[in-house]
Amino acid sequence: MAKMSQQMRMSQTLRMTPQLQQAIKLLQLSRLELEAAVRTELDENPILEETLEIKEEDLQRAKEAEAEVSPEKAAQEQDPHRQDEFEWENYVDSNYKPPQGSLGGNEEIMNYENVICTQQTLHDHLMWQAKMFGFNDEELNLAEILINYIDDDGYILTPLEEIAESEKVPVQDLEDVLKFVQEFDPPGVGARNLKECLLIQARIIEEDTNDLVDLINNHLKDLEKRNFEGMAKTMNRDVREIIDLSKIIFTMDPKPGRAFAVPDTHYVTPDVYVYKVADDYVVSLNEDGLPRLKISNFYRNVLKSAESSKTTQDYIQEKLKSAIWLIKSIHQRQRTIYKVAESIVKHQREFLDKGAGFIKPMVLRDIAGDIGMHESTVSRVTTNKYVHTTQGIFELKYFFNSGISTDDGDSLASESVKLKIKELISKEDPKNPLSDQELVNMLKKQGIQIARRTVAKYRDMLKILPSSRRKNFFV
Repeated sequence: MAKMSQQMRMSQTLRMTPQLQQAIKLLQLSRLELEAAVRTELDENPILEETLEIKEEDLQRAKEAEAEVSPEKAAQEQDPHRQDEFEWENYVDSNYKPPQGSLGGNEEIMNYENVICTQQTLHDHLMWQAKMFGFNDEELNLAEILINYIDDDGYILTPLEEIAESEKVPVQDLEDVLKFVQEFDPPGVGARNLKECLLIQARIIEEDTNDLVDLINNHLKDLEKRNFEGMAKTMNRDVREIIDLSKIIFTMDPKPGRAFAVPDTHYVTPDVYVYKVADDYVVSLNEDGLPRLKISNFYRNVLKSAESSKTTQDYIQEKLKSAIWLIKSIHQRQRTIYKVAESIVKHQREFLDKGAGFIKPMVLRDIAGDIGMHESTVSRVTTNKYVHTTQGIFELKYFFNSGISTDDGDSLASESVKLKIKELISKEDPKNPLSDQELVNMLKKQGIQIARRTVAKYRDMLKILPSSRRKNFFV
């Protein structure tokens, strides 16, 4: 019979509480996401209130209540760098309203540049043309079906057979109407692939298009590679003629619908400002727009009241803890952003003085060690956080670069090397562009030791094509 025994083992584990999860989540939110999260909490937690200013008497009451829950102190700590309140009363509504009144009066003439208009979509533009084309009701219905399947680039990627089956219409009728839809503006719309898109555009050119059609039908790969000699040999034509024909094709739009695309505008609000004062740089948190929170005095009094029931007391106590933790988490987030930004400024002084070409190699460990935090914390706090500097607005992550060795034993930031590659390519001969190996050799002459594959990687990151595709015969 096996002998049974009991052993006691001690181990240390980290329990991820909901409060800690919330703090980590707040740390990695962008500024806009944080504003939205705080607004949501204000709506859901009656204990929380928004205050426009922190008064001295509020701070005094907070100190007196510190032994109980110290909520007002947490509200004070949320703003470690007090700034003046924004004068919202002086902010004029930017929505334009046309002047009222009868014509012929003394009113100023309306400035039509101030009228806000909505951008017409590709679908609207095509439907307007379909209604003006002269279709009968049945044809107009088929045209509308086809237009509904045209994507933002201007293509119909769903096979007509699938469309016919889904919409319960004959596929041949769709084929017949599609020929008319492909005559609509913008040229090339309604195509089912790139080749068809270019062929549609070639048909509207007022000259002999046989050679263009031949190039598009049979030599798209060579066109992409700019293999003009190979196409000239295959077509038994002079290379200059092939280049002239290729010029025409290169002016065509491979994505005709993108002219109607709604721009994906990304507005950036800096989380931190870095100002130069005399010979030093000062870091300041941007608190504008962030709600300043405090604990409701009404519910604090209810909590202290002997008349309130235990259920009410428990509910308020729970919401109170949640509110205090939120205020502390926001304060911790802002303080951490400030400390990270301050450390980055200390490490990247030369960048602030002279520009992007002088950015220094820097990794998360450098900042984490400087401010006494874990690298993962620094990683979270630098994601989607932006700093306004004398050199422009940058994401905090921008300042973290690997190092490239130089002949003098120092290292150069990868961002600086990218700028040097971009500068070298900008000065190259378009008819004889620099290969990646030639770039390696030129950088070596500047004392920068770098592998060809690294140059290729940086070139791709800069969205610069290989030398074979940068070659320009048209200059």
